[in-house]
Amino acid sequence: MISAETIEWANEILAKIDRKLTVEAERQGKKIPYIPDEQTGRYEGDLGQSDPVWWTNGFWSGMMWQMYHATGKELYKKTAEINEEVLDKAFDIYTGLHHDVGFMWLHTAVANFRLTGSERSKARGCHAAHLLAGRYNPRGKFIRSWNRDRSGWVIIDSMLNIPLLFWAEKEIGDPRFRYIAEDHADKVMTDIVRPDGSVNHIAVFDPTNGELVETPAGQGYASGSSWSRGQAWAIYGFALSYRHTGKSGYLETAKKVAHYFISEVSKTDWVPLVDFRAPKEPVMFDTSAGMCAACGFLEIAKYVDEFEKALYIDAAINILRATESKYAIWALEKDGLIDFSTGSYHEERWTEVPIIYADYYFVEAILRLLNKDFLIW
Repeated sequence: MISAETIEWANEILAKIDRKLTVEAERQGKKIPYIPDEQTGRYEGDLGQSDPVWWTNGFWSGMMWQMYHATGKELYKKTAEINEEVLDKAFDIYTGLHHDVGFMWLHTAVANFRLTGSERSKARGCHAAHLLAGRYNPRGKFIRSWNRDRSGWVIIDSMLNIPLLFWAEKEIGDPRFRYIAEDHADKVMTDIVRPDGSVNHIAVFDPTNGELVETPAGQGYASGSSWSRGQAWAIYGFALSYRHTGKSGYLETAKKVAHYFISEVSKTDWVPLVDFRAPKEPVMFDTSAGMCAACGFLEIAKYVDEFEKALYIDAAINILRATESKYAIWALEKDGLIDFSTGSYHEERWTEVPIIYADYYFVEAILRLLNKDFLIW
């Protein structure tokens, strides 16, 4: 299904990734990176110290564990283990943690446990899963996303956090974690995914009964638009929910959103715009949406019929190759792997820059093509 030429290309890219991340890991030491400095092209900050509860703090370790699994290089393992210990500060702070504990500890503690059997890491993962389950609203049947005065808010990003609950069900032997995850996925499927396969970023529910109140714009252009990374979160999140439950509705939802995404990204040479329903000008791209969607497409391809697989595999390959050819950063003196990610449509400081989660999904997708990835989700 994947051509020899594509496999050869992916192996060449993996070798480049290995060289680049070896240099970056040696340069970073104990630091947790996010976005390189605009002037130097280097990771200058350390979110492990400045903001331990920041939602992206697990992606660097996730890359390290994926690369350790693929190469056996001890540097990757040691770097990931150090970062995992740093994140214990986030548990101690507690205030500021929200639904993204899945992103934070699936890629660190759970990945460590799956690869090494570390009981300390298992405990961290279970702790995080209990925090996520504790956000469940039993009247509304959803997991609230953010903090402050947003008790009824749910964002589509949550679909890539609930795999932590599916993991916890198996490790702890308690089905309530799965029930919570399924209730949440059902709510998102009904009220956040639209009939045409586009997706709202945010849904606000009445926390007393779960009724939909409004769908604000969030990180996309406007309410009713189509933030591309939100589409990607949905594609991959529902595909993973199908993996863990076997519920056909989740796979069909992943496919519906995938078809919408493919139809849109094919118009822009396989690199997604920040929002598929935004004004034609200014033109802004978000490569992170493509990298995450590629992982989702490759996950969907595992479960569909033989003659359907090519649609998803080819889309993933098209996105990966287009992005690498235009936006890969292979210079060893600079940090980051993939340029032109955009955090939010209306926030200029994070527009078309290298962002750590684009790098993570790029690495995972390349390893998926080569069957060298392992189950972080």
